[in-house]
Amino acid sequence: MQPLQLTTTLYNYYNPYNSTTTKMKHINITVKGKVQGVFYRASTKAVADQLGVKGYVKNEPNGDVTIEAEGDNIALEMFLEWCHEGPEHAIVNLVESHEGELKNYRNFELVKKSL
Repeated sequence: MQPLQLTTTLYNYYNPYNSTTTKMKHINITVKGKVQGVFYRASTKAVADQLGVKGYVKNEPNGDVTIEAEGDNIALEMFLEWCHEGPEHAIVNLVESHEGELKNYRNFELVKKSL
């Protein structure tokens, strides 16, 4: 019985007609703690690329990291879970997130400091 249940779960996840997974949404994320100078942005981009999440990540002058992310519910849930941990040397104190307006990003960008 278990393999059939897993097969059904995988079918529902990969089924392009399943509206619960294919509906794209946008979330704005702020990560607070020791999250600059620890490869948080580069690691975030790598994870986003693996999950198929689109958007961007950038450092803020106050030491926070800001992320705009778009993807399906499952990918965003896994992405947010990773944001709470971050890369090896990060110390994440708080992750704030809220839904925003879908912007249809084409890829995930690491935004560097402007001159």
